[in-house]
Amino acid sequence: MSIQFLGMIGHRLASEIIPASGPLFDKDYIARFARAHEEAGFDRILVGYWSDQPDGFLVTAHAAAHTSTLKFLLAHRPGFVAPTLAARKLATLDQLTDGRLAVHIISGGSDVEQRRDGDFLNKAERYARSDEFLAVLKQSLESSQPYDHKGHFYQAEQAFSAIKPAQKKLPIYFGGSSQEAIDVAARHADVFALWGEPLKGAEETVRNVRAAAAQHGREIDFNISFRPIIGKTEKEAWERAEHIRELAEKQLQETGFAFGKPKPQSVGAQRLLAAANEGDRLDKVLWTGVAKLVQGGYNSTALVGTADQVSDALLDYYRLGVHSVLIRGFDPLNDAVEYGEELIPLTREKVAALNAANKRSA
Repeated sequence: MSIQFLGMIGHRLASEIIPASGPLFDKDYIARFARAHEEAGFDRILVGYWSDQPDGFLVTAHAAAHTSTLKFLLAHRPGFVAPTLAARKLATLDQLTDGRLAVHIISGGSDVEQRRDGDFLNKAERYARSDEFLAVLKQSLESSQPYDHKGHFYQAEQAFSAIKPAQKKLPIYFGGSSQEAIDVAARHADVFALWGEPLKGAEETVRNVRAAAAQHGREIDFNISFRPIIGKTEKEAWERAEHIRELAEKQLQETGFAFGKPKPQSVGAQRLLAAANEGDRLDKVLWTGVAKLVQGGYNSTALVGTADQVSDALLDYYRLGVHSVLIRGFDPLNDAVEYGEELIPLTREKVAALNAANKRSA
């Protein structure tokens, strides 16, 4: 299997080291950012979800209108749109993008974040709702006949979506490190998304998710997220990493970021913070400097080194069965361009060589 590269698009230029500027919804930037990923050789880009930011459906539609082959991964939180309507919205967007859409279902790892949009369920209830949401969503996307549904969170009579995805099947991504997340993913997900943990932790998660999926007679693929920091030499890359840490700490302090307060309900955040507490540098080139600053709050671990060293590290995860990787930089647009110059083609070349060698020895 070849390796897939995902990026992440923003609706304006901003990062831990670049203060946000310009309009909140920068149409020109979205278009340029999407085209940069397409030209760099990315397969797909993630459009995120936040309780106070522009609507991801419309960001995706705008980005798709300015690209031709790039695929999209739209983050969506259950609880605010009925699954019957969500199915029609997703199918419509997939038709609009000529079959370039996938959906990433996020149950929500913070009560505070969820309540901003009016959701007062606790974490366990949110995962239970995601389970039922996905069952109804898939039925609407795939059923050729009206159906009834009577569940705990949703009810529908003679539900039917006349519009179906352009693809035969809309890919479903799902993430989370808790047992509730693994259970839902095992029943519904095509791809399980991990944050950038050390190899040992990633291997454990892959093993557990595969076993859970097998109990339902299913197989599942995996994606992992990193923030690569590339240098012409190893020394240059690590100097760049330390400079990024200094800039990030300064900017986070200036913006009033609450240091020392990880998401209390997110097992993924707890796992990243535990890794960061083991040290700044783990495995070959895994760096936890910014992950420690943000207390593991999101995908913030980096792979640091030359393109050759970082591609070798990605190959280690590929050998575990993680066949797609989401990479985004601390200088988002320029880093996406840089990844396309060497890291992406070099990693593809190494994966192809590995697969050819495995095939010869089989």
